[in-house]
Amino acid sequence: MITFSPVGVEQDRLQRYQELFLKCFPASTKFGAAFLRWLYKDNPDGKVIGFDAFDGDRLAAHYVCIPATVRVGGAPVRALLSLNTATHPDYQGQGLFTKLAEMTYRTGAELGFHCVYGVANANSTPGFVRKLGFQLVQPLDAMVGIGRLGIDFSQVSRDAQFERIWTPESLKWRCSNPVNPVHGFDLADRLGLYAQASGRLLSAYTELPFPADPCIAGHGGPRSPLRLYLGLVPGASRRFSTYAHIPQRLRPSPLNMIYRPLDTQGTTLDRNHIHFTFLDFDAY
Repeated sequence: MITFSPVGVEQDRLQRYQELFLKCFPASTKFGAAFLRWLYKDNPDGKVIGFDAFDGDRLAAHYVCIPATVRVGGAPVRALLSLNTATHPDYQGQGLFTKLAEMTYRTGAELGFHCVYGVANANSTPGFVRKLGFQLVQPLDAMVGIGRLGIDFSQVSRDAQFERIWTPESLKWRCSNPVNPVHGFDLADRLGLYAQASGRLLSAYTELPFPADPCIAGHGGPRSPLRLYLGLVPGASRRFSTYAHIPQRLRPSPLNMIYRPLDTQGTTLDRNHIHFTFLDFDAY
């Protein structure tokens, strides 16, 4: 008989999650104890929210979101970032993910969270949209180039209907990913941030209108002059003069931003008014 319980962050529970991820994704090396503790327990925006499915004492499935602070329609709100999901091979095809997700979103709404968002690949997007009622906002832009992005952040602040709010505390946490740290460097009027990507041949790169902090901006820029930009910027704010779009045939899989409101207002996002970067989800 399948039973359900909220996720936990105790060491023994994290160990069980690690074992499930290893069973489901044997090629992945990121789901170790240090990574799960950092992601599930240490996030300054709050501990992980989600549910587990058990068959007796056996962990059959697992789904979590982590809290984040975002700005929607000009107002700061609490949001959930949809992240890790895994179903043991013996229990796949039984609809457990959908049940765990709906339980998670119901709990999130009861706790006062405004919305849930995430990034889904081509395989998982239909399930989020058709079964869980997510809006497919837009595929992320993927560009390669050199130098600064040239984003007009004063325009972004006026045009963005949705964007992540980073504080010094949350940004330091994000940069301390034990599997793939994010490095920062001072650009005088903004902060450049990068993490290794694409088999470590490129650095995923973005910029934030953030003051330099020795704990964040303690490095020089990426070693390679080529940089990967993955995200969305409101149209009037774009100045990507030294960047070119990666052709669709060269991308391993489109990455789609997805969004679901948890309140009764049913907000729909305008695809042309989103500010979103690699920092805002879990690719790197």
